[in-house]
Amino acid sequence: MKRLRALLCGAASAALAAAGLSAFVAGQASGAAAAPDALSSRWYAAAPYLMPLDNNPPDAAAIMDATGLKAFQLAFVLAPNGGGCSPTWGGTAPVSSDTAVAGIISSIRARGGDVSVSIGGYGGTKLGQSCSDAASAAAAYQQVITKYQLKAIDFDLEEPEYENSAAIAHEIGAARILQQSNPGLYVSVTTAGTADGTGWFGKQMLNEAKAQGFVPNNFSIMPFDGGFNGASAQTSALTNFNAILQSTFGWSAATAYAHEGFSGMNGRSDTGEYFRQADFQTVLDYATSHGMDRFTFWSLNRDRQCSPPDNNGTTSGTCSSVAQDDWDFAKYSVRFAGVTPPTNPPTTPPTSPPGSCQVAAWSATAVYTAGNEVSHAGHKWKAKWWTQNEEPGTTGQWGVWQDEGSC
Repeated sequence: MKRLRALLCGAASAALAAAGLSAFVAGQASGAAAAPDALSSRWYAAAPYLMPLDNNPPDAAAIMDATGLKAFQLAFVLAPNGGGCSPTWGGTAPVSSDTAVAGIISSIRARGGDVSVSIGGYGGTKLGQSCSDAASAAAAYQQVITKYQLKAIDFDLEEPEYENSAAIAHEIGAARILQQSNPGLYVSVTTAGTADGTGWFGKQMLNEAKAQGFVPNNFSIMPFDGGFNGASAQTSALTNFNAILQSTFGWSAATAYAHEGFSGMNGRSDTGEYFRQADFQTVLDYATSHGMDRFTFWSLNRDRQCSPPDNNGTTSGTCSSVAQDDWDFAKYSVRFAGVTPPTNPPTTPPTSPPGSCQVAAWSATAVYTAGNEVSHAGHKWKAKWWTQNEEPGTTGQWGVWQDEGSC
């Protein structure tokens, strides 16, 4: 999702941004009061990416009716273009006052579907870069979860953010806090793919997750834009990435596959690679036969034929540049969701270094709710109720923070 997204994942149109001028309360704005029960995690794992405000968004309801697809990965939540630590769509449309995306979510839920929201991506400024620490980034993301009553979220960590170690520490720390604060939340982490699985920065991101004791539902790679040539190169990269997960976390191959995901690009990639329907079928067969946790792609905005079909040999954000019927690639996500995963997949946690608090540092500006954990002054602390700017260890036995011991 690299250069194409840098060029085409720009700000939402002014008209769409203006649609959110009036702030609704969370339940009203999201249509969350009518949200269905959570889908199976298999559906959140199969949700293809959809840009709801850019790249000529297709009608999600029409895709559902045509294919049986139930879940969508909405992209992308970023920091404001002018700076700050608050969530926006594409850097310009504040989540707090959004009604446009909320309406799309309501339409999807009215048909029995649901959404995950993806944060990050290739372009724009990420909250991990602009927020001062993991706790403040988590508080910003929690606004998104609360507004839309999300049951799934995706951290898309790639260039250039994943070259910033502090930003990645903030993102991983935020993901861990959200996982703890929202029981049952499906969390995916998506990063760049290379022939050997993932590159140096991807490996450093995995090491950061290990250091923080964070285990998402899956780590997904994007095996495209890296000299890939069809499905065989992609499945080879997935095999190599599995080995990286094993060596990083001390997992068996089966455990690693149970935490591994694939995020492809349908049609012509940014660098001129081609991934056609047969390639998707080959990777789907690999994913299901190895018990992988996730199979998704970028994007539904591109899941339709260009005119002419090959788009004159260029890559588009609104069509695939290969011959296809509308929503051909979405059908592979539907097939993945319909495959029963292995029963009781192993979930061995990673080994954390001794002496690590394994939680984000306390921040005076962050908002915490009951159950949130922080590290401060060499101890781990758990919040008893809502709090902000109450320093752990300074308010006595009746304080908001429960001391869980040294670390």
